[in-house]
Amino acid sequence: MNKKADKRKVIVVGAGPVGALAALYAGVRGDDVEVYELRGDLRDPSTTPLNFTKSINLALSERGINSMRQAGVYNLVDDVLKETLPMHARMIHGRSKTGELYEDSQDYDVHGRSIHAVDRAGLNKRLLDSLEAMPNVTFYFNHKLTGADFKKNTAWFEHTPQAPRTDHAQNPTQPPPSQAHHQRAAEKEVHFDLLIGADGAHSAARYHLMKYARVNYQQSYIDTLWCEFHIPPRGSAFKFAISPQHLHIWPGASFMFIAIPSLDRSFTCTLFAPSATFASLALSPTSSLPPFFAEHFPGVSPALIATADLVAQFSQNPHLPLISIKCTPYHYGGSAVIVGDAAHAMVPFYGQGMNAGLEDVRVLFDFLDAHNVFPSSRPSSSASFNTSSTSSPSSPDSSPSALPSPSLSAPPSQPSTRDPSALATALAAYTAHRTPDAHTINDLALRNYLEMRSSVTSPLYMLRKHVEEFLYKHFPSLGWSTQYSRVSFGNERYSEVAARSERQGRLLKWGVWGVGLLLGGGLLGVCWRDRRAKGRMEDIVGWMVGKVRKLGPR
Repeated sequence: MNKKADKRKVIVVGAGPVGALAALYAGVRGDDVEVYELRGDLRDPSTTPLNFTKSINLALSERGINSMRQAGVYNLVDDVLKETLPMHARMIHGRSKTGELYEDSQDYDVHGRSIHAVDRAGLNKRLLDSLEAMPNVTFYFNHKLTGADFKKNTAWFEHTPQAPRTDHAQNPTQPPPSQAHHQRAAEKEVHFDLLIGADGAHSAARYHLMKYARVNYQQSYIDTLWCEFHIPPRGSAFKFAISPQHLHIWPGASFMFIAIPSLDRSFTCTLFAPSATFASLALSPTSSLPPFFAEHFPGVSPALIATADLVAQFSQNPHLPLISIKCTPYHYGGSAVIVGDAAHAMVPFYGQGMNAGLEDVRVLFDFLDAHNVFPSSRPSSSASFNTSSTSSPSSPDSSPSALPSPSLSAPPSQPSTRDPSALATALAAYTAHRTPDAHTINDLALRNYLEMRSSVTSPLYMLRKHVEEFLYKHFPSLGWSTQYSRVSFGNERYSEVAARSERQGRLLKWGVWGVGLLLGGGLLGVCWRDRRAKGRMEDIVGWMVGKVRKLGPR
């Protein structure tokens, strides 16, 4: 077989974590890979502010870890986890009715598993360094996708030399260098076998895909903006100001403040609030912001963030929107597919945006492998490439052999040449499989905002959490678990997680009804035997009827 002629050319649009992992999966399978990125080299610290604020911390959980584990890159998971901080619980902050500050730790998982705070830039650097070491991978930074013909498998990119900028990509105030100097950037024509679009929520790859595929597209902004803040290390010893083993939450009825630890012992914080609240605070932040924080986020300022710094950060950092995107299909024929935020941007309240994007890559290549798109170069097992990190500390009961695989028939014997129709079949199967999962996690992320800003202090929320964790720990054969544990510490499909959680909720509701009826029946029996209490029986019956009506279907 002519191995050179049998190679495919895969181009990846977007060099963020999801795009970099997609390029790794393709590169490990032996194809020629080209990575095109609108910005400069993302490993350069000066590049990061173009799309993000100065420091972005993310929550890395089992789905993302497992997807990197399956990439077939030696020590990748080990190296990534060395640069993370495990968070085993939420820390809920507030003020009691007596005026005292309190902290309430709520474990994420009854078995002590953790999610990991990871610096986005550091994670991206590790993935790009792994790519750079591969001889069949080439980078093209400062290249903007300007056109694509998915019938002829051709794309066009403009090469724009990087110039210093001081604005923010999501709130731009400066024109690109080519427009600023009234000159047309050099254009590059690229032919490919497969284009993978991983270029974010405002995806150029998706825009051009929609010219060929009949894409059902839904985009919505929630009435919430976000702004980043920073808690510095404490004292000359540079200690963490608060616990680094927690994701810290100051919940509010319609807003929320969170803090995630960083390796430099600082905390990256985010204020989420309605746009009207931001507009009101922005009128006079010096006079309005400190009392707003004192009332709604007690203990933050000036204890953790000096008042002057709080006002300065609010005034200087951008106030950015939150977008949710659903679309389908994710592919066109056998020439293009989109993954990550390009396919399903979501609000950040479940900590699954990046994890779902990384999982997209694993699931996509599971389908490509199952359809023999990579017949001669498919990794036999990621365990043969990785070290002992295959047993992730975040998920002790997950192993590669136990992971779910696509619902496909076993692949046929490997052919000597690639089947040209296999790619189109695999991409169609991927879209059909992944769409319900992506839509589900988008919806769960929206619902989790309500949970994080208010439900975490609700007695009913805590009751259900404790009941589910008790059953999970002491009766594992029942298959009972919290929805959060299934999402963050397992690899079960998102759509299946939601279905099982809804079923558990119904069972718990009927269980409460059953216990209530038993207790009520016992009380009635006692009252019936005790004639002296007969006068009280009507009051008890009336009370029970009222409760049943409140618990009944609405």
